Amino acid sequence: MGSGQWSLENRSNLRSDSFAGDNESGVPETGCLSIVVLGASGDLAKKKTFPALFHLYRQGFLQVDEVHIFGYARTKISDDDLRNRIGGYLDKGGSPGHSEDLSKFLQLIKYVSGAYDSEESFRLLDKAISEHEVSKNSAEGSSRRLFYLALPPSVYPPVSKMIKQCCMNKSDLGGWTRIVVEKPFGKDLGSSERLSSQIGELFEEPQIYRIDHYLGKELVQNLLVLRFANRFFLPLWNRDNIDNVQIVFREDFGTEGRGGYFDEYGIIRDIIQNHLLQVLCLVAMEKPISLKPEHIRDEKVKVLQSVLPIKDEEVVLGQYEGYRDDPTVPDFSNTPTFATVVLRIHNERWEGVPFILKAGKALNSRKAEIRVQFKDVPGDIFRCQRQGRNEFVIRLQPSEAIYMKLTVKQPGLEMSTVQSELDLSYGQRYQGVTIPEAYERLILDTIRGDQQHFVRRDELKAAWEIFTPLLHRIDDGKMKAIPYRPGSRGPAEADELLAKAGYLQTHGYIWIPPTL
Repeated sequence: MGSGQWSLENRSNLRSDSFAGDNESGVPETGCLSIVVLGASGDLAKKKTFPALFHLYRQGFLQVDEVHIFGYARTKISDDDLRNRIGGYLDKGGSPGHSEDLSKFLQLIKYVSGAYDSEESFRLLDKAISEHEVSKNSAEGSSRRLFYLALPPSVYPPVSKMIKQCCMNKSDLGGWTRIVVEKPFGKDLGSSERLSSQIGELFEEPQIYRIDHYLGKELVQNLLVLRFANRFFLPLWNRDNIDNVQIVFREDFGTEGRGGYFDEYGIIRDIIQNHLLQVLCLVAMEKPISLKPEHIRDEKVKVLQSVLPIKDEEVVLGQYEGYRDDPTVPDFSNTPTFATVVLRIHNERWEGVPFILKAGKALNSRKAEIRVQFKDVPGDIFRCQRQGRNEFVIRLQPSEAIYMKLTVKQPGLEMSTVQSELDLSYGQRYQGVTIPEAYERLILDTIRGDQQHFVRRDELKAAWEIFTPLLHRIDDGKMKAIPYRPGSRGPAEADELLAKAGYLQTHGYIWIPPTL
């Protein structure tokens, strides 16, 4: 069997682990599983949550005789109406058995309509769940209930209160109740802490799964393995060898009709404060004492607590021309659609190394990557420094890859040098292997009770502490977004900031994904 293949034996083992593991109290799990998607008629549920559940079902991680899925929303529709609405987002495969699997999966879904603060409606939801549990001969309290809040944060408190009042397991016989909450988790430190307190009064921390889908991406999950399972990285991964680190998110399209929603948050709240900062933690953290979720999250918190206050001169904000043409965006909006922010970590490993977080919309390309640039080679006998520095690049999307940019001899009779790469491109190395969507992996983790790839409350607080002062200065109009042309690299000032931070761009070298 090739290294890239997924064996049926491994899949069977994972399936058995996910349903016969221990819950937080160490009691074997034996009851059926009820998954409740709140906000079931919304875009997030249709485009991400239900497709992820369907893929888990197709791979055997959700068993027909154990699981039932409930949709809950205010919209008054029937079970079949919901099935028809989401069916179009699931019917995208031509693989053998797809249509039959889709039909069986849709029959697992039941819909309950009600308000998000209605005790009567949540009693009806609890009744529907209980009827399913009885039909599966689950002892009262032994079942597992997973509530996925595909909802705006403003309704988290009332929904959490209703779940606590009406939908919890009645006794503790090995079952559990867990809730999954989506970002944005607040708009600043104060609102985030209020939200955390309201939910924290109702649920224990092991029951709360704050999802950040970037932590479910294949290449992000590979970071700990790369750093701590390969000897040659250990002596290099520090301020003595690394000059700067870039973590980049670029989109080649604008807000696409979501301008009104986006304008409330902006690119820093939407991308940098959560997704890119989580990636920074994994790049910069020390080795945990084990792979237990709490040990990993402890190290991430230490990184966040070591970040120095952001300096205004190390921030460039941009807004693409035409953004305000959206009728849902205020005429004088200062909301950034682009930002470059330099973070500095005050500890022994990273003192003096700038971490450059950059995100933007309506740019000239679409990609997300981590770019670690090493220092110049002392004593440049080949006179090749102008060609570029060594770089270690992890390309998160698209065309997932890990490559090391280095200088080699140009083939031929002359002793001349050229930039090339050592390349691990996933599409070439792991042919025929489907990389799971982030939501599939993270939903499976919630079922297993593994919180490694979820954000802990103190971690969330530390992240907001870094960015809240900057965000308040932007909201107060003290920092202005610079206009930039759609389809460009963003404001020229951002490239100038990169140069000041020490990044040297390689001219004449472009990484090209290898063809199969």
